[in-house]
Amino acid sequence: MTDNDVNADLWEAHADWWQREFTDGVDPEYTDQIIPLVVEWTAGFDRILEVGTGEGQVARAMAASGASVVGLDPTRNQILEAARRGGGPSYLRSGAEVLPFPDASFDAVVCCLVFEHIDAVDEALAEVARVLRPGGRFVFCLNHPLLQTPGSGWIDDQMIDPPEQYWRIGPYLVEQAVVEEVEKDVFIRFVHRPLSRYINTMADNGLMLERLLEPAPPQGFIDRAPEYEDVATIPRLLTLVARRSAD
Repeated sequence: MTDNDVNADLWEAHADWWQREFTDGVDPEYTDQIIPLVVEWTAGFDRILEVGTGEGQVARAMAASGASVVGLDPTRNQILEAARRGGGPSYLRSGAEVLPFPDASFDAVVCCLVFEHIDAVDEALAEVARVLRPGGRFVFCLNHPLLQTPGSGWIDDQMIDPPEQYWRIGPYLVEQAVVEEVEKDVFIRFVHRPLSRYINTMADNGLMLERLLEPAPPQGFIDRAPEYEDVATIPRLLTLVARRSAD
């Protein structure tokens, strides 16, 4: 079984976990941060593709702002739920490495917390550039590649006086794939890459960086972690906003 097969099987098996824990207003990082950021940075763009749409919550928000939106996801259980929830977008089942659209089909492309699960990063970013019109926008949200590296996390150091809390960063420069048990019996595969890997591959495909955003966690997330005084100083989200260069 290939890595792609393992990844696909895990997402099919745990689509309901994602829908339960991160949609319908349950997760403050989506409701208070990711969705407002995406809507802000896609405002004024008419034809938008969301790659890795999941059950469609981001796509629905963009459609509610007046855009014509297509949501695409490789997971059958996500696409079925997205279609059931409706809300304006149209949906297709497809992976990111071969997008089923002609060149320059969209004014904007959005990817939210998707590339952490994609092996074919070079092919997928090349496809994003291909389907974007010249001058089109790419809004790219990632778990922060530096601060959310595998092995990162809060450390409560009780061996020193006074005790300290600090954020440990894992092996940032090592590209690696890991399967994590994100909650009991729920296993998800993550692929870590340094930030330079993404930005340089984007540049190679004519996706030129305009903005790099590192927002603090939203208040709803901070309220869930009162035991960590400095949680607001550790960004979880990184958003890259790029423009497709003119041919």
